[in-house]
Amino acid sequence: MHHTVADCLVGLLVMPFSMIRTVEGCWYFGSLFCKFHSSLDVMLCTASIFHLSCIAFDRYYAVCNPLVYSLKMSNSHVALLIAICWTVPMLISFGPIMLDLHIAYVDIFIPSDVCVFLVNRIYAVMASLVAFYLPMAIMLVAYWKIFKAAKRQAKQISAMESQMAAGVGKDSSKKKRHRNTMKREGKAAKTLGIIMGVFLLFWMPFFTVNIVDPFIDYSTEVVVWDVFLWLGYINSSLNPFLYGFFNRCFRRAFLLFISCRVCLPGISPGMELSHSKKETN
Repeated sequence: MHHTVADCLVGLLVMPFSMIRTVEGCWYFGSLFCKFHSSLDVMLCTASIFHLSCIAFDRYYAVCNPLVYSLKMSNSHVALLIAICWTVPMLISFGPIMLDLHIAYVDIFIPSDVCVFLVNRIYAVMASLVAFYLPMAIMLVAYWKIFKAAKRQAKQISAMESQMAAGVGKDSSKKKRHRNTMKREGKAAKTLGIIMGVFLLFWMPFFTVNIVDPFIDYSTEVVVWDVFLWLGYINSSLNPFLYGFFNRCFRRAFLLFISCRVCLPGISPGMELSHSKKETN
C-alpha cells in the first residue's frame, strides 16, 4: 500500500512539473521551488525503491522461512520498515538539496530559468548507493534465495500431487492446504520478480549516469538525462498497475487508495490486505 502511495505521489506532485520543464525547455517556477521539486523527486523515487526492497524482504521470509514469518514481519517490525522507507529518503533529499550541499564545490553557472539536478561527486556516489544500489543488492539476494526455495518447493508440490493422486497419506486435506500455500507464495514471488526486473531495466541507466556524470565534468547531454529520468518515472507509473494486474490484494489496496470502494463492495478500510496471508489468486 505504501509503495503504491509513493508511486502515485511521484505522478501527482513531481511528474507534471518535470513534464513542463522537458517540453518547454525552461523552468517557470523559480529557484526555490526548483530545489523543493528536486528534493521531492529524490525523496519519493527513493521511497518507492525502498518499498520494493522491503517487499522483497517480506517475500523472502514468506517463501524461505514461513515458520518465522509472523514473528519477523510483525506489526511493529512492519511499522519500523515503513518509517525507514520514508525517513531515510527524506534525509538524503531535503536536507542536502535545500542547503545546497549536493552542489558544494560544483563550479558551474546555472541560469535562473533552468532547473537541472547537478550533484557533486560525493553526493552522486553516496545518494546513488543509498537510493538504488544497496536496495538493489537486497532485492537480488532475496530473490536469488527465493528462486532456490521455489525450485525446492516445486519438487515438494510435485511429490504431494503424486501422493494425493495415488491416495497416499492420511491427512490429504492438510497436504492440499500446504501445497496451495506453497503455490500461492511461489506465484507472489514470481510476480515481484517480474516487477523487480522491470525496476532494474528502467532505473539502472539513470543511476549509472548519475554517478558517472560528475567524473566526466558534467558532459552528459540534457536529452540523455531526460530520457533516463523519464524511464524511471515510467517505472513508478507502471508499478501500481503491474501490482494490480498480477496480485489481487495489491489491486484492492490500489483501489482503496484512489477511493474506488464502489468497485469492490464489501471491502472496508480496515480490511487486512496482507498479500502473504489472503492472496487467493
